[in-house]
Amino acid sequence: MKIGLVQYSPVWEKPTSTIEKIEKLIESSNLLDTSLLVFPEMSLTGFTMNSKKFAEEMDGVSFQYFMQLSRKLKKHIFAGIIEKDENDIYNSLIHFDDKGIIRIIYRKIHPFSFSKEDKHYKAGRETITTQINGITFGLSICYDLRFPELYRQYGKNRIDVLVNIANWPATRINHWNILLQARAIENQCYIIGVNRVGKDSHLEYSGYSSVVNPMGKVLAQSLSEEILDAEINKNEVKKLREELPFLNDIKLIH
Repeated sequence: MKIGLVQYSPVWEKPTSTIEKIEKLIESSNLLDTSLLVFPEMSLTGFTMNSKKFAEEMDGVSFQYFMQLSRKLKKHIFAGIIEKDENDIYNSLIHFDDKGIIRIIYRKIHPFSFSKEDKHYKAGRETITTQINGITFGLSICYDLRFPELYRQYGKNRIDVLVNIANWPATRINHWNILLQARAIENQCYIIGVNRVGKDSHLEYSGYSSVVNPMGKVLAQSLSEEILDAEINKNEVKKLREELPFLNDIKLIH
């Protein structure tokens, strides 16, 4: 399966302007054989703590845009949306299928307390998996990457691909790169990390959106605004787990 990692600089707290930027990026890219497009965390706003202003239900700008985009391109999309559910607001990853239908929603389990995200967004409580063409994906968002017990649950369940969408700052980008490789190695699967570039009102971002294979090798990586593509092969995951059955020896995760 070919996957496109959509890396760009969102226009700070301006969803409509960000949509225009995404449209130009898509128009200039060859997506013919791509089955899935993965966008960064809070895809249309950047990492804002202005959650009440930008929180959306299904009739919101972000939901409607990605529904229409997935339908138009006939591709699956993973996008980051500030989701409102009754009185609660979540930092969420939404899977839109190739018909524009919401397949599943992952809500970030670990809000980034260092930036007071936990004061503006409610924590999710569940690991979430989804499938595309027989390949199973385990979903996560940004700061989640620092908590290996989350990914160990996915590894225990033998998912094929881990996904992390992020706004990971340049000052700690070495942590991002190392942790992506660690999560892939310890769970013997691919990991797709999609970050952003540019600046917001506080921080700079250097990208490094990456695809890492089950042995920890970086297959593709980008530092610029582009749609980076890479092939993943479920059989490689199966083969490695058979040759090196390390996951069978997990003791502390039930």
